Amino acid sequence: MATTFFMFEGILVSLLLALGFAWVSVRLALRVRLIDYPGSAPHKKHVRPTPLAGGIALVFTLLASELFFGTFANPAIKATFIAGSIVFVFGLWDDFNNSRPIIKLIGQIFAAVVLIRMGVYVQIFESPEFFIRVSGPLTVYADWLLTILWVVGITNAFNFVDSMDGLAVGLGGMAAAFFMLVTLNAQQQLLSMHSALIIGMSIGIYLFNSPPAILFLGDAGAQLLGFILATLAIAYNPQGANQSSSWVVPIMLLGVPIFDSALVIISRLRRKRSIYAASRDHTYHRLLSLGLEPFRAVVTMQIAALSLGCLAFVILTQPPLVANIVFIFVVFLGILALIFFDRPKYWQ
Repeated sequence: MATTFFMFEGILVSLLLALGFAWVSVRLALRVRLIDYPGSAPHKKHVRPTPLAGGIALVFTLLASELFFGTFANPAIKATFIAGSIVFVFGLWDDFNNSRPIIKLIGQIFAAVVLIRMGVYVQIFESPEFFIRVSGPLTVYADWLLTILWVVGITNAFNFVDSMDGLAVGLGGMAAAFFMLVTLNAQQQLLSMHSALIIGMSIGIYLFNSPPAILFLGDAGAQLLGFILATLAIAYNPQGANQSSSWVVPIMLLGVPIFDSALVIISRLRRKRSIYAASRDHTYHRLLSLGLEPFRAVVTMQIAALSLGCLAFVILTQPPLVANIVFIFVVFLGILALIFFDRPKYWQ
């Protein structure tokens, strides 16, 4: 019980730090002209110049709160911050200079390699419980490759889903809340505190990023948030659960950003458009095309994330056969939703 209360202390401290650093970051961004101006791209609909200060607030809040609570004692958390700093720098450079997508991709892959070199990587094919067996040294290489794909994919998923004020940071905070619970259940106390700090950080930034936003996450903020959560999913090590059941939990906890990026990528490839070409074709925009108001569109996506998170907890306690059948059914529903939203009437 004392450990649980300690989590709420972490949320509160991180929240207060995020509020302070967000306030300072907004003023710093205004000074150095790190600003997103209205009309700077066809898909941007904000009406006033808005500081791209979210990444700065996130990285300093994370550093200060992790140092305060001593969570860097966990090698995975320390590696997350070091490798995440690379993603932050590349993202900040893009916020300043609007660099080519390949530059951001290089930074993300570099960060994932650093993460692997520091000993944090997926170890699913090496598990004797996992239903897919890869023998010999290929097991490690398969895990490394999966780590890069996972980290780069989730990092970009949060960059994609950052299509409306408050959406990405809201989904990130909700995912962190579920990770706090599952890591607490797995007796990974430092990871639980790390998750709690992400929750507080997300809430604090949400105050500034909620509509109408006075602070944008920018590439630096959205990518850093995605990278942190992707790495948290790797570090999570369930106790008393079969690997063949637990492997689906991180995917479901981050299911909404994954769905959004899949929808955008498939839609653009089908229409022979660049994957990174900014456009109003995200899940949020398609919900607007259905007639939903902006607030209800955001809440709809958050309810979907909440539902998937609750279902992930249910799956965690089930036998592998049941867990994977439920997961396959969820994927099937996701495919149906993707087909529905990709109809021409919802494409802009």
